[in-house]
Amino acid sequence: MSAAPVLVCTGLVKRFGDLVAVDGVGFEISPGETYGLLGPNGAGKTTTISMVCGLLERDDGDVVVAGRPLTTTSVEAKAAIGYVPQEIAVYPDLTGRENLRFFSRLYGMAPAAATERIGEALEVVGLADRADDLAGEYSGGMKRRLNIAIGLLHRPRLLVLDEPTVGVDPQSRNAILEGVEALAGGGIAVLYTTHYMEEAERLCDRIGIIDAGVIRAEGTRRELVALVGERDRVRLAGSGDLASVATACGALPGVEAASVRDGAVDLIVEGARGLLPELLRVAAESGGLVDGVDVHEPDLESVFLHLTGKALRD
Repeated sequence: MSAAPVLVCTGLVKRFGDLVAVDGVGFEISPGETYGLLGPNGAGKTTTISMVCGLLERDDGDVVVAGRPLTTTSVEAKAAIGYVPQEIAVYPDLTGRENLRFFSRLYGMAPAAATERIGEALEVVGLADRADDLAGEYSGGMKRRLNIAIGLLHRPRLLVLDEPTVGVDPQSRNAILEGVEALAGGGIAVLYTTHYMEEAERLCDRIGIIDAGVIRAEGTRRELVALVGERDRVRLAGSGDLASVATACGALPGVEAASVRDGAVDLIVEGARGLLPELLRVAAESGGLVDGVDVHEPDLESVFLHLTGKALRD
């Protein structure tokens, strides 16, 4: 991305006694980019974002937000951040709209501007129809969505979401994920921490895999998968001259192996999605009748296992 990064953090270190919770973490996030910090509980995700938001004093390293150096006492740099913590931080005896009005005053927003922005934030998180119900009557997922609306009120340049879908119902979880996708599409830089692999794969443009306070690898999903050298697997089930299909498909650029097994042609390929139309064309021309296609792309779980030696939720 050509625009200057919204967030630049370098060499972040945090110690708690003899424990080094974060050890040299650094990354950048550009406008409109969602950066995922992926790791198990205890990996250092929350400690890292607490330093990024200026909530926790760092022992070493630098943080720059929207071009301004950030410390625990910064005002302008912090004003560019919307932080949504793991803990639900809403007032149960106020309605959703009243909660947002209260926080708009803390942000110093003018009343007219706040009214407009409250409506927009409620729409983004899918709570417009429940805005005048007491927050105490909301489900856990709805309270988390209200938390996100609070973080969005002042139009932050950087939105930090710390495991926002933990313990929520499927409907709220999907609403949160859709909301994050819309925000990134609107140009907000998003820092998203999670230990749910499927969320990282769905939302994140780039991912940093963190374990024991260290970034083990960083990149797009495809770049991370390439680190472990795995290839896509394609299975063409059907009938006809499958041996000829395997031979013809095996000769295509990008196909590394082709074999016939149990009434299907099994292929190991580079970039299955782009190659699939050509595979089907060649299969038909080679006397094969394909009636089923299965594509398996290596996922981040295999990358995480390779880099850390353990499953994500261990």
